[in-house]
Amino acid sequence: MTEGPGGGARATSRAIIVDAPGIHHLVTGPRPRPGSGEVLVEVAAAGICMSDREVYDGHRAPGYVHYPVTPGHEWSGTVVAAGPGVEPALVGRKVVAEGFRYCGTCERCRAGDTSLCSAAYAETGFTRPGAFADHLVVPARLLHLLPDDADLRGAALLEPAAVVAAAVRAAAPEPGERIAVVGAGTLGLLAVQFLAATTPGELAVVDPRLERAELACRMGATEARTPDLSSEMHGRYDLVVETAGARTTAADACLLARRGGRVVLTGMFAQGAVGIDPVHLSVSQLTVRSVFGAPSAAWSFAVRAYSTGLIDPARLITHEFPLERYTDALALVGGGDPKTGKVLLRP
Repeated sequence: MTEGPGGGARATSRAIIVDAPGIHHLVTGPRPRPGSGEVLVEVAAAGICMSDREVYDGHRAPGYVHYPVTPGHEWSGTVVAAGPGVEPALVGRKVVAEGFRYCGTCERCRAGDTSLCSAAYAETGFTRPGAFADHLVVPARLLHLLPDDADLRGAALLEPAAVVAAAVRAAAPEPGERIAVVGAGTLGLLAVQFLAATTPGELAVVDPRLERAELACRMGATEARTPDLSSEMHGRYDLVVETAGARTTAADACLLARRGGRVVLTGMFAQGAVGIDPVHLSVSQLTVRSVFGAPSAAWSFAVRAYSTGLIDPARLITHEFPLERYTDALALVGGGDPKTGKVLLRP
């Protein structure tokens, strides 16, 4: 195993472990050691999202979480040790890494759809130890390298940025198009940043929290609307990117699209969501795409956009907590306060 300078100075490592829904503790143990093909990363920052709340509350779908688990799938850090078979030059590099532990050999992986891997589901922070910890072990093949001067706070949001990148790539926006983004949470605000760079003719944001929609205007949107004021805009937009995953937002997004328009569903929907009207879908000749996670190409796209300053995820961060205040941090996520943006844990 190859370690960076001082890599052996810290012999212990802390981690949050969720033993079962609603039950967690902070443990201190020996610092993990990377195995063959793996690296050890010192975590700089880890974001908390609604999926992490689902893990803690026990609402994540069966098969998509294995207890006990250390959550944390949005993160950034620095490689401090390399296992056998890994290039030693990676030690000392700032990195992020893909969460899906895809096989790389199935039909979907060979087609580049690594987020749709046919092998058994495995993902950092859900079925494998995540980044709500001082250190994290990940396969080196999943790493994406950051510039040496990269801000690791903002880089912790590159996982949701990669999901949005997948949506934008699927949407194929063209200059001058009328575009709407449904939802002004983390995904929605990142979508605004990506889409503003495509020089749209209009870029509207729809969110019931007017404060969040107005924040989107400061990030590049040209207009903010609440859902009750959006009905007059039905049939207006060439492209609609849905990011909220709320009960009615898939159907609402399709109503906003013009005839022959495009809709990309990015939010994660729960059972009971309102379906899309098939009559409206057929007579309007809409193209509807969905996004699940982010394939490797979308990760590369997001990292390039971040490294060149095209997006600035750090603008979404409103709160930062140490590991010891995990419960305080978690309580803010999904709490309904429009002033709460992205919440980070900083080990």
